[in-house]
Amino acid sequence: MTRTGRGISPGEGENGRTLVCVRGLTKDFRTGHVTVPALRGVNLDVMAGEVALFMGPSGSGKTTLLSIMGCILSPTSGSLRIKGREAAGLSEKELGVLRLDHFGFIFQNYNLFRTLTAAENVQVALDLKGVRGDEAHARVRAALAAVGLSDKAGMLPEDLSGGQKQRVAIARALAGEPEIILADEPTAALDSQNGRMIIGLLRQLALERGRAVVIVTHDPRILEFADRIVHIEDGVITQGGVAA
Repeated sequence: MTRTGRGISPGEGENGRTLVCVRGLTKDFRTGHVTVPALRGVNLDVMAGEVALFMGPSGSGKTTLLSIMGCILSPTSGSLRIKGREAAGLSEKELGVLRLDHFGFIFQNYNLFRTLTAAENVQVALDLKGVRGDEAHARVRAALAAVGLSDKAGMLPEDLSGGQKQRVAIARALAGEPEIILADEPTAALDSQNGRMIIGLLRQLALERGRAVVIVTHDPRILEFADRIVHIEDGVITQGGVAA
């Protein structure tokens, strides 16, 4: 499924750049003596300037695929290329550099530091990139403002609602200005108004700055923001991927 307003199809893109290329990807998990296949030969391209949604039943492999694309999990077999660089077989240190250089992550469980304020949690992403001083402070302020939390900068996570924590996590991902944003159920804790605001912001980043945005979701409210919907069932892409 493609959004008719922009007409991006798999293998194309606003500026023709493939940021993530997956071919023949498999992932097996072992439980005791039993091997459980989570992904079965997945082929997928993610392009600069598009918003792609991963949709499908719980347990279909959506989050597993997202985690492998972000170099958090290693595949059992297959190829994963990030901007043309093969990620399979890289060391943990090399994978860490790849994540830091190219990705912004929005996790479903927020992953905020309990003893840091909202602003300090956002700044963590910049510290890792070596961005400090006035530039870091300006990026933190801009990211919190973008998600509507300028007035919560000095608050600890325990004093924030679930939706506010999610918006801090989103601000942290945006502050690093990543080329590829991977989000796992980013609107699950948000009301309709804030959910639309956040997805609208991610879409704007894709449209105006050429970012690739990939979202795992069950939320039908955000379908209109997508350029492509990738349907996944039983570890296989059934619609919206690429030809083998």
